[in-house]
Amino acid sequence: MSCTFLLSRTDAIGDVVLTLPVAGRLKQLYPGCRVLLLGRTYTKAVAEACPWLDGFLNFDELRQLPESAQIGALQATAADTILHVFPNKLLAKLARKADIRQRVGTRSRWFHWLTCNRLVALSRRHSPLHEAQLNLQLLRGIGETAVLPLTDVVPLVKLQPVVPLRPELQQLLAARQPEELNVILHPRSRGSAREWGLAHFGILARLLHQAGHRVFITGTAAEGEELREWFMEHQPFLAADLTGQLELPEFLAFIAAADGLVAGSTGPLHLAAALGRYALGLYPPIRPMHPGRWAPLGSHADYLVFDKPDCQECRVQPAACTCIKALEPLQVLARVQQWQPLPVAGSSLPA
Repeated sequence: MSCTFLLSRTDAIGDVVLTLPVAGRLKQLYPGCRVLLLGRTYTKAVAEACPWLDGFLNFDELRQLPESAQIGALQATAADTILHVFPNKLLAKLARKADIRQRVGTRSRWFHWLTCNRLVALSRRHSPLHEAQLNLQLLRGIGETAVLPLTDVVPLVKLQPVVPLRPELQQLLAARQPEELNVILHPRSRGSAREWGLAHFGILARLLHQAGHRVFITGTAAEGEELREWFMEHQPFLAADLTGQLELPEFLAFIAAADGLVAGSTGPLHLAAALGRYALGLYPPIRPMHPGRWAPLGSHADYLVFDKPDCQECRVQPAACTCIKALEPLQVLARVQQWQPLPVAGSSLPA
């Protein structure tokens, strides 16, 4: 069937990764269809690395245009259907004015009643479903009523690096011994998740180093500045500090060439899972942040969560969350020690 779908997801990287199954499912249901992502600038690299997506429309650029040009840009996609996976009032209005034939949104947003012609009853707050399954529920707006089990969703969370690593980074990773693991620690979350804490990540870095593994720290340049003293204290245990050194396309390639990543419920955790690497997420049990909703999905994805179901004690002061800090570094080490060195993903990329 020749048709074009536009997926509107204008929020964070991890949210976009967990929307990829919608694109994969559309490819299964409508062989030969085109699927485009309408997203933020910083998610473009994710779209380019997803085999299910055929193009990307940049929301940050779109909203700088006059309305007539915005409408024209949506019409130029030739989309038959837009799925408002992440509700956005501006885009809902523009899609209606662009006369996209099927406009799917949730019933819970009042502006969808004015702008969409396919409404889906969907409540995320109290649902037992994973975020990826909830995203797939938007397909009910075009007649797909099945709730896919997570075992069927996992293969649809897929990324492939599209740029090669710089030779010096390839050499850095290749310096490991056969029994060693290249482990990425991503300690900060930029406010998107409960944090395990720098003290715990420092202990874990030392434990991994003592166990014979190689530790790499990633994050933004700003996070690197915040971690400067921490780096000085833990430098003997680190193979490299890569904060601020990797743009997202190369960050994807670096993750794909390492063995695995440990982080909270962040974008990099979901990227690692989607790239088929080991991805160990550290979670609090509190809803809706718990792993039942936000666990990483991938062939080597896993998580740890403190056994105190739906704890509410740290809701008032998230930074003082004792649930996630109750996870011991030795627990994390034990889980990482179960990993096996993985072949380098994306090794067929041109040098």
